[in-house]
Amino acid sequence: MASSWLTSALSGASRHPKRPEHSYSYGTAGFRTKADILEPVLYRVGLLAVLRSKAVKGSTIGVMITASHNPVADNGVKVVEPMGDMLLAQWESYATSLANGREDDLESVLQDIISKENIDMEQSANVFVARDTRPSSVSLAEVLIEGIQSLSGQYVNYGLLSTPQLHYMVRCHNTQGSYGKSTETGYYEKLTNAFTKLRQKNGGNGKGSYSNQILLDGANGVGALKVEQLKEHLKGQLDIIVNNDGSKGKLNEECGADYVKIQQRPPPEMDVKPETKCVSFDGDADRIVYFYMGKGGKFKLLDGDKIATLIAGYIQELLTEAGIQLSLGLIQTAYANGSSTHYATKMLNVPIACTRTGVKHLHHKAQEFEVGVYFEANGHGTVLFSPSVIPKLDEVCQDKSLSAGKKEAATKLRLLVDLINETVGDAISDLLVVETILYQKQWSIEEWNSSYTDLPNRQLKVKVKDRALIQTTDAERKTTSPAGLQSAIDELVAQYNKARSFVRPSGTEDVVRVYAEADTQIAADELAAKVGVKVHELAQGVGDPPSLPS
Repeated sequence: MASSWLTSALSGASRHPKRPEHSYSYGTAGFRTKADILEPVLYRVGLLAVLRSKAVKGSTIGVMITASHNPVADNGVKVVEPMGDMLLAQWESYATSLANGREDDLESVLQDIISKENIDMEQSANVFVARDTRPSSVSLAEVLIEGIQSLSGQYVNYGLLSTPQLHYMVRCHNTQGSYGKSTETGYYEKLTNAFTKLRQKNGGNGKGSYSNQILLDGANGVGALKVEQLKEHLKGQLDIIVNNDGSKGKLNEECGADYVKIQQRPPPEMDVKPETKCVSFDGDADRIVYFYMGKGGKFKLLDGDKIATLIAGYIQELLTEAGIQLSLGLIQTAYANGSSTHYATKMLNVPIACTRTGVKHLHHKAQEFEVGVYFEANGHGTVLFSPSVIPKLDEVCQDKSLSAGKKEAATKLRLLVDLINETVGDAISDLLVVETILYQKQWSIEEWNSSYTDLPNRQLKVKVKDRALIQTTDAERKTTSPAGLQSAIDELVAQYNKARSFVRPSGTEDVVRVYAEADTQIAADELAAKVGVKVHELAQGVGDPPSLPS
């Protein structure tokens, strides 16, 4: 006779059957596809979340319904670990198995997870649920909750939250409030209290070029709504005007951080005056980029590399002023512009660590340092602090034998820890961090941008018969297969000034991605095309090879 929980789970699954022609894969972004085929996945993720909570002795697990920067017709779902981290790799495979299992396979899939993880089904389970502004998210949340309840899981439905806010809530709850209050008000209060105190200590003299005026592109998503709530807690310290607030435009359509970075222009709905400081969020507010229109109407983008070097440099300054020895690292991928790497190592004296593409790899690499700063170029990133950091800062702050200057620097760094959402990239938190630093330095956005100039670069894709033929090493900066490709790339790079190039296989399709940079745009374009031709020649290219610029 089947257990009552199993009967309940299977009964629910029969109401949300998986169609045989649909297959799903849980990746770094969770499940993500067209919203109208996600219903069976959401039910099964409800089951998975309860099992994960039981496996970690009843700790709270988060489930976020979002497709981030994807079009509004898409949706997705991802699971959040007890400390606000991304789902463990082993559980990603469980999620994929559950999502793809036929109804008559579901019992064996569930029993397999329970057996492998030694789960006590009598253990209580708790799940936090939130969603973005997509119309499809409402009904999908109902199906998710049905899955949670079928295994007698307890849940809290937060309704509309940004993705980083849910990650934050989960960590707060599982640390019994030591990280903060697991409420939306608690989130705003923690960030704005730290921001206000830092602003008071930094005491901008008003003699510089800093402006507190910000024109914000909310991507017609949840971030626009949350910034309006944030403004109530900021009490006028920042003058934020929200565009693309969801009142008329579509989510992520001709707006959002991805649009701005790829198109290299402001969203059409924004009336951007010259030298106005602008910010763009993505649909679920976990990415942020800055931009402005320079002289002659030239678009200027300050992406994740620029944000990362600004933050890392500020932390390095505070550590030096406080006389505190902590290992600080700036984590980059091969896509980081060479100028940012040179600026960080030579001008800021911040060590660089390079890792594979993907936020999961960056996050794990950052954990190797006492203070690890990581940002992808797309604007997704944060800062991680090891458990030893806060006690060291508190010790300096309370040491009466130290100078006032050292204690002040340590106090600022301690407040910065509270201003940063360590769980995941958070556009709201990152915005407040950047504005804190710009305010202290009294920098305009132009002055910040002038800290270094990006080398011209070009990216392109080459279709191949099988992307697995391309094998890489050295954090994807060198190829080991096919034979002769790396030496050919090296020979081409040597023909240009300040040049480098690398290739890596796509994670989702049979294409090879080519990146090249050099001292001029013409040179970068030529180098990328020539490397692309070599990839096509040596890696069984499909169709025509890339054409060389005329």
